[in-house]
Amino acid sequence: MKNIFKIIYESIRQALQALSANKLRSLLSILGITIGIFCIVSVQSAVNSLQSSIKDSFSAMGSNVLYVDIFPWDGSVNEENYRKYLKRPEPDFKDLEALKAEAETVDAAALAFFTGGKTIKYGREYVQGGMIMGVTPDYPDIVNLQLENGRFFNAAEWRTGDDKVILGNQVSTSLFKNLDPIGKYVKFLGRKYRVIGVLKKEGKSLFSMIPYDEAVLISTSNMQKSYVLNQKTRMGRLCNVAPKEGVSIDELREDVTGVLRGTRRLRPVEENNFALNEQSMINNAVDAFFSSIRIGGFLIALAALLVGMFGVANIMFVSVNERTKIIGIKKALGATPGVIMLEFLIEAIVLSILGGAIGIVVTALLMGGINLIESIPFKFFISSTMAIVGVLIAAVVGILAGLIPAFIASRKDPVVAIRK
Repeated sequence: MKNIFKIIYESIRQALQALSANKLRSLLSILGITIGIFCIVSVQSAVNSLQSSIKDSFSAMGSNVLYVDIFPWDGSVNEENYRKYLKRPEPDFKDLEALKAEAETVDAAALAFFTGGKTIKYGREYVQGGMIMGVTPDYPDIVNLQLENGRFFNAAEWRTGDDKVILGNQVSTSLFKNLDPIGKYVKFLGRKYRVIGVLKKEGKSLFSMIPYDEAVLISTSNMQKSYVLNQKTRMGRLCNVAPKEGVSIDELREDVTGVLRGTRRLRPVEENNFALNEQSMINNAVDAFFSSIRIGGFLIALAALLVGMFGVANIMFVSVNERTKIIGIKKALGATPGVIMLEFLIEAIVLSILGGAIGIVVTALLMGGINLIESIPFKFFISSTMAIVGVLIAAVVGILAGLIPAFIASRKDPVVAIRK
């Protein structure tokens, strides 16, 4: 065991001496490894960062909430079935009341209606393209809306549909600047609304299913003063259903399916005319999408690593040729072919790992520089696992690159080698 550690130590020292003695040649030889590991680590880290950001954006939806919609979120919507889904009845107040009254596993259910492209005014200030949301009383609790200032609607305001409004943070900032918006009046949908609350700022997010920073919340009872909220009204809508404590998402799904089929009078042979979606469906679709990107990035990096492997193999052939006499002397003194082979293999591995380490450092510096750009909505990161994987890949490339030169060195005849 002691001899093995000594061989490893001497091999590492020789590799570093060879690198120091021929800096340019060695660096050019490991450049391919550096580029390959840079491609692998940077692509995989960028994908991981992007994937994590997207999942975090959707995590606010809640992992135990069902969403009743006409379209499934599992990525199965295509040209053939799009029109079929479009003909489905939208979730409405009848569905909502049935879920509240009949579904034993449901703790809370809410409807939200969306209409965009509206202008919200305060004096001379205005915001264009605002999204008006009409929501039912349970909605803030199900989606866990947070207020920065003010309050939510009270029971009377939910019931009577008073002209009261809760503003998204960005809408409030754009209209009121540094003024306190509570108690002031804004105008949209041809009416004046008193501001009673401002939502907490969501901040930058790569994807947001509902951009609350740019939203304006009113009660559905108030929205009905401007719109007829029935099946004929083509407007974005979603029905959110939260389970009681201790109820699994599968139990909730089964219960909600039964209630909705009964409410919509579907016969046993008829398929569901609604989709029950959850956060995990989006996560699965995101994972499948990024898996294909990872494979593509790895194949591109593999080409660079192949070039790098030939570069390391080339320098190892040169190293074997330069140290032929030394190999002969070592074998004459009793060094076995296995010891000689191990020396050159370790040297190739050290060179490759050095190239991989440079690639990882360059990736870290690049991502650190990108993270300084404030306009980017998510942060890049390199996980310790990815860094270890990069080093291991470099080591494997080193083994493959050094295998043939090390074998040739180990098979040299000591007498012939000394004469050279």
